[in-house]
Amino acid sequence: MTATREPSASVHGSDPMRLVGADTEVPLVTGGTRRYVNLDYAASAPALQAVHDAIEELLGWYSSVHRGAGFKSRASTAAYEGARESIRAFVNGRPDDAVIITRNTTDSINLLAGTLPEGTHVIAFAGEHHANLLPWKRIGVRYLPVPETPAEMLDQLTATLRDLPHCEDPHLVAVTGASNVTGEMWPLADIARVAHEHDARLLVDAAQLAPHAPIDMQRDGIDYLALSAHKLYAPYGAGALVGERDWLSAGDPFLRGGGAVKLVTIDETLWADLPDRQEAGSPNVIGAVAMGVACDALAAAGMERIAAEEAELLTYARARLASVEGFEHYRVWPADHPRVGLLTFNLLGVPYDLLAAVLSAEYGIGIRHGCFCAHPLMMRLLRVDDAEAQRLIDVTRTGGHERLPGAARMSLGLGSTRADVDALTDALRAIAADGPGWTYAVNDRTDEYEPDPDPRPLPALSMRLEEHPHGHGESA
Repeated sequence: MTATREPSASVHGSDPMRLVGADTEVPLVTGGTRRYVNLDYAASAPALQAVHDAIEELLGWYSSVHRGAGFKSRASTAAYEGARESIRAFVNGRPDDAVIITRNTTDSINLLAGTLPEGTHVIAFAGEHHANLLPWKRIGVRYLPVPETPAEMLDQLTATLRDLPHCEDPHLVAVTGASNVTGEMWPLADIARVAHEHDARLLVDAAQLAPHAPIDMQRDGIDYLALSAHKLYAPYGAGALVGERDWLSAGDPFLRGGGAVKLVTIDETLWADLPDRQEAGSPNVIGAVAMGVACDALAAAGMERIAAEEAELLTYARARLASVEGFEHYRVWPADHPRVGLLTFNLLGVPYDLLAAVLSAEYGIGIRHGCFCAHPLMMRLLRVDDAEAQRLIDVTRTGGHERLPGAARMSLGLGSTRADVDALTDALRAIAADGPGWTYAVNDRTDEYEPDPDPRPLPALSMRLEEHPHGHGESA
């Protein structure tokens, strides 16, 4: 069966590119409410209206996929497999590429790491997100320093590939598509050319790139691509790995269980072909379909247009924020290098976690703060030397909770406007001049600043809520 839905259709006729929750009002510690200013798209994006509507429609037809004779199972299977093709089309994957549905980018990269041929030489750069930094450690990886320029990066890569053993062992180059700390987009076609000249394959962590710029795997020579739906305006718990089939088909699957097999006895297991081989267990049908709908909606809107509009807004944001006294923007590559819409910064004299707390509590502005799951890159940007980094490791290893170096990050997305940038600029200018207007204290559990007291009530949601919520995730 094949899916028959129109790629960008919204079931109820509303604007498919509208974001769910775009008009949400949030409470302020000073009293009253204001429209939530979302400048945290780089961590996780809200759902597109088209995604919300499609999932609402699908839930009435939801059933377990594959091998089910029931009509709902046939309908759900068609939607699930249709989503796979939407994802392939969105990144212009090759017709014979595997499209594996995963949980997120981290899951996708770990899957590939778990299926690499024995003896594979992996090359990665120290500035990667932890998702593309840590999975390779159990295999054997050569980390290259954070390059000062794209040209230096290509030179480092060429020299390293040239020095690898000339043998039958496979080689893999693993790079980001766009940094989640600096926004800098990596020259993927050039990297692929260098990799292929030295018989290496290329994996791209596209988590930060996919929602903000067009991707063309065939044109640029990308062998493997990992991406997450929750950054792609479909936060329903899915991701994907797209790429060459041979490595993903060799050996045992990354996860072993039902759905990944043809036949099992006590003594033998015959594994299924791709993609089933790498999708053990009951798949996240809702998440996969949400991701497929988001891919179709973004493609219909035009990724080139989305990228151009966000680039224009980023230029405006950089100019406005640079006028704030004490604003320090972090980057690695030259200022004119292409980047997605985010800025990582500090405000002189204001701890980064206090800044984030003040922006939220007093101004209703949501940003991200911390080290953004890219500790080595942040150490480089914040000029933390090796001795200090080792001291922090030693303190942490022994159970200490010393405050880590960090920064704040604002990031743009489909719903971002000049008014949002102006709101952040005005708030930063007021904080720089007068400091916080409320009292704050470091929470013993989080080791971060929070309003003290915090009179803001949580929303009256129908599900159980943690009594004392505290942050986790990408700020780590």
